[in-house]
Amino acid sequence: MANRQIETENKAMKEILIAMHNLGGQVTRKQVLQELRDSSDVFSEKEIDATRTSKKSGKIYHPFQWKFNFAVKHLILAGFIETENGRDLELSKKGRNVDINDFDADRDVRSISESKMPHHKMQNKVEQVAINLTSNEQDESEKIEEPWRRQLLDALMKMNPKKFELFCRGLLTKMGIDVDEEKGVQYVVDGGIDGFGYVRSDDYRTTRVALQAKRWQGKVSAPEIDKFRGAMDKFNAEFGIFITNSDFTREAVKTSREGTRIITLINGDQICDLVAKYNYYVEPVTTYQLKDFYLDKD
Repeated sequence: MANRQIETENKAMKEILIAMHNLGGQVTRKQVLQELRDSSDVFSEKEIDATRTSKKSGKIYHPFQWKFNFAVKHLILAGFIETENGRDLELSKKGRNVDINDFDADRDVRSISESKMPHHKMQNKVEQVAINLTSNEQDESEKIEEPWRRQLLDALMKMNPKKFELFCRGLLTKMGIDVDEEKGVQYVVDGGIDGFGYVRSDDYRTTRVALQAKRWQGKVSAPEIDKFRGAMDKFNAEFGIFITNSDFTREAVKTSREGTRIITLINGDQICDLVAKYNYYVEPVTTYQLKDFYLDKD
């Protein structure tokens, strides 16, 4: 198990560096993970999103995500990535200048980072330590990602249909979209919006946009995007916006970018970003997070 974990982490290190280069070098952990989910040729979407239930705690967790977190940790300790808060990542000079084709995780990273990892003195208990650190990394990741985001998405799932429709209308209004009440609007049984609207740009140009905002239990698949594109064609919409509280499959993302009229996909995380951007029924608060100086055991 330990060998498989190390192999996955090593592959992840290279993929993380590639993703960070593709995204410009300054990113969040979540953006890197999303880039791997959407574009990685090494890890499948299924592998990244797979879940397990802990025999000890009964909690559901994502095995790949904690391997991903360990890979990031190794890259930080080896000087390829810099971070002040654990959430925001930046390629260092070493990371920016790395030759990806010649990159070797064991030689370039582990030879430096292993001695700095918390478990380096307990090699005889590698598997148990990995399990314990996994739990800690998962907890830290959840803290970094701010609990209000999960609370918001949970609240959206529990809303009655009328209230969810009100939320969708308000969010679209905040985004500068005027929903067309006369033409093409269909009311969704579970709440939400399925119709068309108009966006007016700063140069007074008005664009017609197809809209779909719905709640989904699982990921939105490519066939749903194809159906939405058919509605766009029927009403000659210039582009489309598809909003869901969950997420989209890798194929759905690819499908949305095909053809001459692009569909903008907004998932649950991006809903949270928009709610924060427009202060839509949320109130910002100031808090503090301890840096490693207080947390490192040295």
